[in-house]
Amino acid sequence: MRFLFKISWPVEAGNEAAKGGFQVVEKILSAQRPEAAYFVADGGMRTAILIMNMEDVSRLPEIAEPWFLALNARIEATPAMVADDLKKAGPAIQRAVKSFGG
Repeated sequence: MRFLFKISWPVEAGNEAAKGGFQVVEKILSAQRPEAAYFVADGGMRTAILIMNMEDVSRLPEIAEPWFLALNARIEATPAMVADDLKKAGPAIQRAVKSFGG
């Protein structure tokens, strides 16, 4: 299952990472190999937006801990679908509409 990870780290930790050429970020990304990685400023903090396929929720610590330990990061993980996933969900959506859609 794909997840959208929003990973934000405090300014101080970001400044230290910047002084090191963001090598710690590169190291984590090379180990985790996300499908996509974007970097933004969000709420005044450096933030990574990652799309990752996580077959088993037990991988959550494997993904989160490096960010926690290296950058004192705050992490949000949200399930995400591609168009094919939404298409597969169609019958369940229609059942919900029929039962609860009024």
